[in-house]
Amino acid sequence: MNTPLHPTPVSSRAGLSASTLARMATRERDTFIAANPTSQALAQRTAAHWLFGVPLHWMNDWSTPFALHVAHAHGAHVSDVDGHTRLDFCLGDTGAMFGHTPTPVVHAVQRQVAQGCTTMLASADAAWVGEELARRFGLPLWQSAMTASDANRFLLRWVRAATGRKKLLVFNGCYHGTVDDVFVDLVGGQPRQRDSLLGQVHDLTLHTVVVEFNDLPALEAALQGGDMACVLAEPVMTNIGMVLPEPGYWEAAQQLIRQHGAMLILDETHTLSSGPGGYAQAHGLTPDALVLGKPMGGGVPCAVYGFSAELAERAMQAKRNAPPGHSGIGTTLTANMLAMAAMRATLAEVATEAAYHHMRTLTGQMADGLRSCIARHGLPWCVTQMGVRCEFQFGATPPRNGSQAEALLDPGLEQLIHLALLNRGVMITPFHNMLLTCPATTQADVQTLLAAFDAVLAELVAH
Repeated sequence: MNTPLHPTPVSSRAGLSASTLARMATRERDTFIAANPTSQALAQRTAAHWLFGVPLHWMNDWSTPFALHVAHAHGAHVSDVDGHTRLDFCLGDTGAMFGHTPTPVVHAVQRQVAQGCTTMLASADAAWVGEELARRFGLPLWQSAMTASDANRFLLRWVRAATGRKKLLVFNGCYHGTVDDVFVDLVGGQPRQRDSLLGQVHDLTLHTVVVEFNDLPALEAALQGGDMACVLAEPVMTNIGMVLPEPGYWEAAQQLIRQHGAMLILDETHTLSSGPGGYAQAHGLTPDALVLGKPMGGGVPCAVYGFSAELAERAMQAKRNAPPGHSGIGTTLTANMLAMAAMRATLAEVATEAAYHHMRTLTGQMADGLRSCIARHGLPWCVTQMGVRCEFQFGATPPRNGSQAEALLDPGLEQLIHLALLNRGVMITPFHNMLLTCPATTQADVQTLLAAFDAVLAELVAH
């Protein structure tokens, strides 16, 4: 995660002038402070009682000199406590991928709140949601969680129990939520526990193997020992900057994984942007397990994870064979009635093929517009698109693995661009340069974004 914008970021990337960037950063910072006195006052109040001054420390990772405070959000817009309404292309970093307060979800949640939120019992919505998950995503059996982090963590437990194996393989630069096991990177070609991981006392490298994405020989070598429980992956890397799989990569990778007796878990929390059935259904992948997180409830916290028939049977048998007692897989609020009602409304009426068609069309227009703008200003940057998600990166060609993607990151430059866009009425994701459209986004909204982006780049390249 990024740190708040330094008053004078310096970057020599693409020949940008450090003095120009410093002056621009000071100007944008001063503009934000002057325009947001109520947010500043609230930030000062919350600093007394919240760690890092915010209820979730990530909220301090935006480019702003103090936390922006929201009054309300609707559709593709977010309004703050100082009365500014901004176009939202961040959409809660995918948590509001289908827009803020979608009407079917609002109505479903209002009805369910009046009938009860949580009982630790199944509700009538559970049968419908299970059937729809199986139909849409191609896996027959499911469990629920509150977050994708929990879903990934729970699946690792189930798979290790089902296979009797301990080792996990991940891709360099990955992120799968707050799952400690995945915080291992390649440093100089060697696995090393991520320096940013706080409070972990175990040596993760004993059971976590890391290789580069798109490197089939490295994947095969790591699997050769026959001791890998599973490969946990996003089908498209999104958390280090977007990294697309090369043609034929997943077809060959799936064959290698199965050949060596491991399971494939696909974390589709972000790649649900590929289509109504996620990336796997759109591209013919057949994972053993699937994780779907924050977009699933239209903004209401919930997640689900699915099993193939074979993995489900092995997991259930492992549970039957275990001594009686708590498994630690699940939480009290898991599958609460409110989350189930929100998920049913999202799947039935919000995350439709028509909505995806609208979003894909606008995202394509947005990606083309970003490319044109970047070219017009002579910057050697690229734009990558996956369904309703796109991202601009500070390199002439898209990265093919996590190391290359990390080399393109420039936190100071990213945060300057983000702050400048915020001051011009547009929000993008604060972590690298990702943008999403939602069903409420319009062509006019995309044009507003492109005009703001063009103005920001014009200032960046001015000498």
